[in-house]
Amino acid sequence: MHRVAISSTGLFTPPEIITNEELVVAFNAFAELENAKYADEIAAGTRTAITDSNVEFIEKASGIKRRYVMNKSGVLDPRRMRPAFKARPDTEISMMAEIAVKAAQDALVNAGKTAADVDGVICASANMQRAYPAMGVEIQTALGIKGYAFDMNVACSSATFGLEMAVNAVRSGTARAILVVNPEITSAHLAWMDRDCHFIFGDVCTAILVERLDQAPAGAFEILGTRLQTTFSNAIRNNAGFMSRAEDRDPEDRDQLFRQEGRKVFKEVCPMAAEHMASHLAAHDLTPDGVRRFWLHQANLAMNQLISRKLLGRDATRDEAPVILDEFANTASAGSIIAFHRHKADFEPGDVGMICSFGAGYSIGSAIVRKTA
Repeated sequence: MHRVAISSTGLFTPPEIITNEELVVAFNAFAELENAKYADEIAAGTRTAITDSNVEFIEKASGIKRRYVMNKSGVLDPRRMRPAFKARPDTEISMMAEIAVKAAQDALVNAGKTAADVDGVICASANMQRAYPAMGVEIQTALGIKGYAFDMNVACSSATFGLEMAVNAVRSGTARAILVVNPEITSAHLAWMDRDCHFIFGDVCTAILVERLDQAPAGAFEILGTRLQTTFSNAIRNNAGFMSRAEDRDPEDRDQLFRQEGRKVFKEVCPMAAEHMASHLAAHDLTPDGVRRFWLHQANLAMNQLISRKLLGRDATRDEAPVILDEFANTASAGSIIAFHRHKADFEPGDVGMICSFGAGYSIGSAIVRKTA
C-alpha cells in the first residue's frame, strides 16, 4: 500500500463578475414586472407579491458580496433571469469539460507534471451538463490522459468524495496519479427569481492532483486519512432530470432548480459536520486545537462560524478557517478546494490541516492532510 499526497491544486475562475448591487437591481426589476403582471391576483389575495431584495439582506443572510459567472447578461436581464449560453455542437468541447481542462492544466503545471504522469480523471460535480457520455471521459481525452475516467455526484460534497476515490486508487496501486476535477456551473441550476436564494451560487472549477507520496513534489500534502458520511434528507433538493419530460413537467417548475429549507439545513448540518470532523480527527489521535487550518465548504458564513465554534469551543479566526465565499459565493463542491488552493502556501512541514465539505444528501466528506518537507 502506498502513501498518498495532494501534489497540487488548480483553479479556473470565470471571466465575469456579478456584484450584490447588480444582482439586486436585476431582481427588483424582475419583481416589479411580475407584480405588475399579476396585480389583480395580488389585489384579490390569491397571489403574494414578490418582495424586493437588498444588499444588506444578502450579506447578512450569507456573507456573500459577489460571484463569478460564465454569463452575466442573461442573469441580469429581468425578463430572462438565467444565463444565456449558446448550444455547442457535439464536435466542440462542452462548457463543463472546457473549464475542467483549464483547472486541471493549472494543477499539472503547479506540480510540474504532465498528462503522461496521470492515470485517471474523476469529474466530481453537483450538477452534470449531460447524462452521457461521461464528462470525465471528455475531460480525460482533451487532456491527453491515458487510463480511465468517470463522473460522480454527491452535491456539495462531490470534491471530497472524489478525493477519497482517488486516494483509494493510488494507495492500492491501481493508479499512479488521479486528477479530481470539480466543474461547477451552478448559475444554470440556481433559481435567480427566488428572493430566498437568488444570491447563493457562483461558477468556478477546481482540480486536485492526487498521487503517490514518493512521486510527489517537495512540499506536497500527505493525506493522513479521509472519511465520508451520508444520511438522506429532502432539505436540499433538485428534481430536474431525464424523467421530467416523461412526466410532462414544465422546466420552469420550482422543483426543477435548486431549492432548500435553509433554517432546517443550518440546524441539522452544523452539529453533524462538527461531530464528523471531531471524530475523524480523534481516529488519527488528533484534536481540533492541533489543526493548523480548516478549509471548509463555503455555503454560508454563519454555518462555518457555528461549525468552527462547536469544533473549537470558541470562534475561529480567518486564519484558522479561511473565507472565500464573499468573493466566489457558494460554488458547490469546489468551495473547500478553493479555500485550500488559496490558503495553504504558508504551511510549514509537519503542519496539519483538514478539508471538509457538506451538503445535500445530507453528505459530509473530510480529508486530514499534513505538509511534507
